[in-house]
Amino acid sequence: MEIKKYISTHSDRFLNELFSLIRIPSVSAHSHRQPEIAQCAMRWKELLLEAGADSVEILPTKGNPVVFGKKMIDAALPTILIYGHYDVMPAEPLDLWHSPAFEPEVRDGHIFARGADDDKGQSFMHAKAFEYMVSSGELNCNVKFLLEGEEEIGSPSLEEFCEANKELLACDTILVSDTSMLAADKPSITTGLRGLAYWQIEVTAASRDLHSGIFGGAVANPVLELTKILSSLSNSDGKVTIPGFYDNVEEVSAEERALIAKIPFDEAEYKANLNIRETFGEKGYSTIERTGIRPALDICGIWGGYTGEGSKTVLPSKAFAKLSARLVPNQRYAEIAALVEKHILSIAPSYVDVKVEQLHGAESYVCPIDSDAYRAAERAYTKVFGIRPLPVRRGGSIGVIPVFEKVLEVKPILMGFGLESDAIHSPNENFPLELFYKGIETIVEFYREFK
Repeated sequence: MEIKKYISTHSDRFLNELFSLIRIPSVSAHSHRQPEIAQCAMRWKELLLEAGADSVEILPTKGNPVVFGKKMIDAALPTILIYGHYDVMPAEPLDLWHSPAFEPEVRDGHIFARGADDDKGQSFMHAKAFEYMVSSGELNCNVKFLLEGEEEIGSPSLEEFCEANKELLACDTILVSDTSMLAADKPSITTGLRGLAYWQIEVTAASRDLHSGIFGGAVANPVLELTKILSSLSNSDGKVTIPGFYDNVEEVSAEERALIAKIPFDEAEYKANLNIRETFGEKGYSTIERTGIRPALDICGIWGGYTGEGSKTVLPSKAFAKLSARLVPNQRYAEIAALVEKHILSIAPSYVDVKVEQLHGAESYVCPIDSDAYRAAERAYTKVFGIRPLPVRRGGSIGVIPVFEKVLEVKPILMGFGLESDAIHSPNENFPLELFYKGIETIVEFYREFK
């Protein structure tokens, strides 16, 4: 049975199986979700065995477990390692969802739910493509699956796991579907990811909350002092003002910038999709350049003081913020993390205490476009979408990708099928059914093209 017919015949089952994964709120950021983490790993084990894997194990790490499955048909044949993650971002704020976050719903040709795209939906495409290759007798290589439960918190346990299991994970190429395309009719393959550094900042003034009438004007307000610190980290031109931040940034050549400028991109559509009047970022660069080849520094959260209903005249004791930087090649996240911490502490006023905690990070990644695996992916996209995919660097980070390159010495191929409009990490995350099915087709074609 040809792949299109196979998908059509089994589409209801595919969705029911995917929904069984999505309904499990495997939120790695929430410590109380450990039972759901274990449940999701077990469900993946069941699904991989049903898809045709010879063996599937749930293996411990120092954090959440990984699911490892394999089908080895001939040691002399190439081996493909499929990577994905079964953990998801928190769904909050829940009141902004149009349907329950963990109760998948199909409407207007999209699956709406947390994890529909990132990364349960995209990982599941690989399970179904593998299932087809096994059932049709076409499987022409060995296949391994590695699904982790900590990607959304920076994959803190996976490098150690990879170091300890190099032989188990040995492969010729690695396929990852956890990225997006330019558009449904403009396929692209992600050839670069920015790195990441992440901090939490804590500012303390007094030992307790104070009455703002009695103490206001005499004691520092930590919320105000925190906002002063944060506002000083960039200027009106969108430039990060931290000394040394740009020292090792890879300057992209005029030739490459000219190629980037040819990437189809509708600025008006981009703004409309986000409901913004104007884009904003580092002066002198386009929107695509700002998110692909330039670093950025952002405040991801800020809180302190009274935020409940009505008024409470309180001078808070503490204020907090979460800060992230997206990094480009040659910027090492550990160096940037130390640089930012040092700078913040150096500008902190003496009348408050400032603590900077480095949370997690990831290196940047660049994939060559002349490898056999990349060319196979390129041919697969072309066959399914009818147009050659463009190589595009994306602004996100996937911490394990540079780990694979370093530890396993293999360059992953980022075969993403999501769209920017899929709202990953946001309320109403979704995944177009059309791309879910085309993704399965494309992965099948990769198997056929990869020799």
